Amino acid sequence: MKVTLIKIKGWIGSVLYSYGNDETEISNRERNIMIELYLDTADVEQTKRFNQCLPLKGITTNPSILAKSNQGLKKTLQGMQQALGGTPRFHAQVVSSTAQEMLEEARQINELPYDMVVKVPATEVGLTAIKLMKKEGIQVLATAIYSAQQGFLAALCGADYLAPYVNRIDAMNGNGVEVVADLQLLLDQNQLPAKILAASFKNTQQAMEVMKLGIEAITLPVDVAAAMFAHPAVAPAVEQFDKDWKEAFGDKLSFES
Repeated sequence: MKVTLIKIKGWIGSVLYSYGNDETEISNRERNIMIELYLDTADVEQTKRFNQCLPLKGITTNPSILAKSNQGLKKTLQGMQQALGGTPRFHAQVVSSTAQEMLEEARQINELPYDMVVKVPATEVGLTAIKLMKKEGIQVLATAIYSAQQGFLAALCGADYLAPYVNRIDAMNGNGVEVVADLQLLLDQNQLPAKILAASFKNTQQAMEVMKLGIEAITLPVDVAAAMFAHPAVAPAVEQFDKDWKEAFGDKLSFES
């Protein structure tokens, strides 16, 4: 499949999907808000750092991230709430193995005093659990998505967010960006309200490619978030500005010159 971006206006885009000689322009759903930007981390200090310079919507976590941080969900969320302030959105994953157990766990997560979204793997059992959760109005993110059809089924079950694993798909000789494009097309064609929350990134190019598709949410690991505004040419350019200014005006500030 060839995907060609033909128009971007803010975060509202049109994408031209080409299958052989059959080309159809698909306009993404009108969006009233900018893309939701999350950090994929349990590191409170890094969250404080990036919250100062980025418009973070909140934090995504998973069992592996929490295990590596050596602290539980409640402690992590307390720290994140202090770091972010306001009413951030937190995505936390169930660790139960049956649909009924996932539902019970989701109920408890939903009772936490934050804006919570419950993450559920998009497996057969997970899809069953998602349907049960949505009957109770629980916000759900279908995670561990490796194919467009998998994400599409989760959306049909009522998932509010869909998390395709871009880099993990690439690492399996797939095309993560293409999976996201196909999934966005299915959502648009069927007028499903689920938001793609793209996840699993190794580099900024992957993140940029999926954002150009008009997705509504993305979560970045700390190193990729830092790389988004880090370019080897930036520091030398700023240093040259400082050098030229001081040679001409010394220590005066701009409004004093």
